[in-house]
Amino acid sequence: MKIENTQIIESNLQKVWDSLQEEHVLKQCIPGCESLEKASENSYLVTIRIKISAVTGVYTGSLQIQNVSPLDEYTMVVEGTGSGGTVKAVVTLSFKQVAHGTEIHLSGDATVSGIIARVGQRILGGASRMLINQFFGCIREKM
Repeated sequence: MKIENTQIIESNLQKVWDSLQEEHVLKQCIPGCESLEKASENSYLVTIRIKISAVTGVYTGSLQIQNVSPLDEYTMVVEGTGSGGTVKAVVTLSFKQVAHGTEIHLSGDATVSGIIARVGQRILGGASRMLINQFFGCIREKM
């Protein structure tokens, strides 16, 4: 499943970038995040509870920040396994200072298997947009 989304955060690029590097901000803003523990530099162990349509699951796995180009872009790799199947997402976040704040463009792919994959691409696409909007809505509140 393709992931494409653009968000504007009404704050300067440095502040947005710094916030997205902070463990406590990630933990508070990742929808359904039950735990987030730093495993190493740019790597976290994560437990997330997700509800999509009639499927609810707890997923445990990892979140890694790779290919970091400060104040420009990085790649986030999320892998998880749970009662509903497996999830893997590789998403590049690109940052740009614009007139009204910071533009963040997300581009990547997600692969799901198991019960959650049977929900259907249309519902998964809508659910991924909803989760992205919840995450960035929380980030906006933190600014």
